[in-house]
Amino acid sequence: MEGTLVRIALGQLESGADIRANLAAMDRFAAEAARDGAALAAFPEYATYEKKKVDATFPRVAQPLDGPVCQELAGIARRHRIALVAGVVETSEEPGRAYNTLVAFGPDGGRLAFYRKIHLFDAQGFGESTFIKPGPSTAPVVFEHGGVRFGLMTCYDLRFPELARSLADAGAQVLLVCSSWVPGEHKTEQWLALNAARAIENSVYVAGVCQAPPVSVGRSVLVDPMGVAEADLGLEPAVRAVEISLETVDRVRDSFPMFRQRRL
Repeated sequence: MEGTLVRIALGQLESGADIRANLAAMDRFAAEAARDGAALAAFPEYATYEKKKVDATFPRVAQPLDGPVCQELAGIARRHRIALVAGVVETSEEPGRAYNTLVAFGPDGGRLAFYRKIHLFDAQGFGESTFIKPGPSTAPVVFEHGGVRFGLMTCYDLRFPELARSLADAGAQVLLVCSSWVPGEHKTEQWLALNAARAIENSVYVAGVCQAPPVSVGRSVLVDPMGVAEADLGLEPAVRAVEISLETVDRVRDSFPMFRQRRL
């Protein structure tokens, strides 16, 4: 890969209902990512609390973004001097429903951004919206770290190309798609194809970070702006640091100047 390189880490978890165990796994993976030179570690949707199906326990365990769970995530980032993105269950103002939220912390433990999932997974026999409230804002959430602009998306959002485009329009060079992609017929193939499609059509890197089986499909990937998978974590819990190049983003956008050519 050409140009100045920045390393980011994909952290594929096997999260469950034990919040302390999930946080401990992220602590171990963040430490490994930092040792491998990563500037940022991305973890899946529902990284801190996950079950086979979203149920009434999710709003019961939800916490505000300044609560103990996020304080511990901030502490992990600060302890290992690495930026961290992870999915949490956030308290909402509506009894019986929580937010499915991604939160980003900097190496100093300060909060960089948060994104509340807007497209809830009411499909394939699931009803996420029964216990989860959609985010009230559809504005793209982009933050900068290490000279890179990252855009936040969550799982089912991947099927809605307009959100990825709005993030690219807002300056994102890397899309962090933090997911717990529900298994099923052709679902792994769709996961891989959609990550590649969002990368190609927006000339961005896509880091699709997923929960491991059995709750999800695994196969966390980093896809470059030409749609080439630079990394694939397979099916087991793992963390891997991978390199991205902003020069590659610029070069692909010069070769395929779609942002200048599109007609609305």
